[in-house]
Amino acid sequence: MPLFDVYPLYNVTPVSGKDMHVYDENCVEYLDLYGGHAVISIGHSHPKYVEAVTNQVKTLGFYSNAIQNPLQVELANKIEALSGCKGYELFLCNSGAEANENALKLASFKTGKSRVVAFNNGFHGRTSAAVAATDNKSIVAPINAQQQVTFLALNDMEGVKRELEKGDVCAVIVEFIQGVGGLDQGTAEFFEQVDKLCKANNTYFIADEVQSGYGRSGKFFAFQYYNVKPEVISIAKGMGNGFPIGGILIHPSIEAKHGMLGTTFGGNHLACAAGLAVLNTIEDEQLIANVNEISDYFISVAKTIPQIKNIKGKGLMIGLEFDFEVGDLRKKLIYEHRIFTGGASNKKLIRILPPLTIKKEHVDQFFKALKEVLKIYENQLLISKLHIIKLSELYMEMGGKSSKEIVDEIFKEISDIAPSITKKSIIEIISENQNQ
Repeated sequence: MPLFDVYPLYNVTPVSGKDMHVYDENCVEYLDLYGGHAVISIGHSHPKYVEAVTNQVKTLGFYSNAIQNPLQVELANKIEALSGCKGYELFLCNSGAEANENALKLASFKTGKSRVVAFNNGFHGRTSAAVAATDNKSIVAPINAQQQVTFLALNDMEGVKRELEKGDVCAVIVEFIQGVGGLDQGTAEFFEQVDKLCKANNTYFIADEVQSGYGRSGKFFAFQYYNVKPEVISIAKGMGNGFPIGGILIHPSIEAKHGMLGTTFGGNHLACAAGLAVLNTIEDEQLIANVNEISDYFISVAKTIPQIKNIKGKGLMIGLEFDFEVGDLRKKLIYEHRIFTGGASNKKLIRILPPLTIKKEHVDQFFKALKEVLKIYENQLLISKLHIIKLSELYMEMGGKSSKEIVDEIFKEISDIAPSITKKSIIEIISENQNQ
């Protein structure tokens, strides 16, 4: 039976992993600076994690939420202790999308309202209300589009005020550091004002910490950089180091009711063992301190590379922005230098989301490879630029083609030589040449 083809795949087949590296079927080593979408928080196959999961599956892997599970209580207490979110209550589920679904459902239950305010370029999952609150129409089916969601620009304080004062908004959901959207952030003034507006208008402020949580931002949660108090905090990805687990932290002012939320697999014994192993390792190995140390070092090196036009994000949730699309550059890093990085909806941005165990030597390895690729890219671009100018002059001399047709023809000829060249860049090169 063929797999349902919904993922564009790189031609790499990892079969094992250890800390910062994965290994393919030919034992080729790859440096993992993407952590499987920020999932690998304590490194691949961490011995304490492997031991905890192994021991738990030997005893009891699963039973329903109809029984007492002390591991859930232990996990909740550990999250409270390390996060500093005192008094919150924990509901466990299986993924980030499910966490956001439950956060939005809870907000609607408790406020009696149904409309959601979300933000441009935000990503909150691929299911039901979560995908409706995701700013990507291509993944929103008609059944999802029935949800009432208003999208606003980050930092549009007046827009948030206007929408909340209409009285029908149950929740404002936000990534304090956008993930897939490209590492954009709102200002402190904006986030703090949104928090106040939510509390004044019987609206829940939902902090989507699915990607930015568990120390990745340099604090346990990214919202902790600001003076805000979310009603609900969504968590997942780095929570289980690859084992499926998610959850929401719920403010103590929100009263539980039997049957309000539910899940079959959420908070199972094996998931809790994985979650506890992650938290214990973060604490024992002081990984949040490591995040801040390595982040400072990474950014200091990145600032020395002139081709990097902007550095975005916080902690080990970093975006490197260039003035060209980086798809081909990322392929070279994977296939020629054996380094995994991430992309974003911003096609000019590389996302760096490594395990929190990363060391300076891994940063050095990455930048050495990046510099080599950029040198090749610049040489390629220079050759391509000269080729484009010659072709454009030739087509113009020949006549009979519109400007659009000339660009299309040049793109057809040049795309194999320089995959990073776009039609827009061809137009810019021709225009620049004509103005000289």
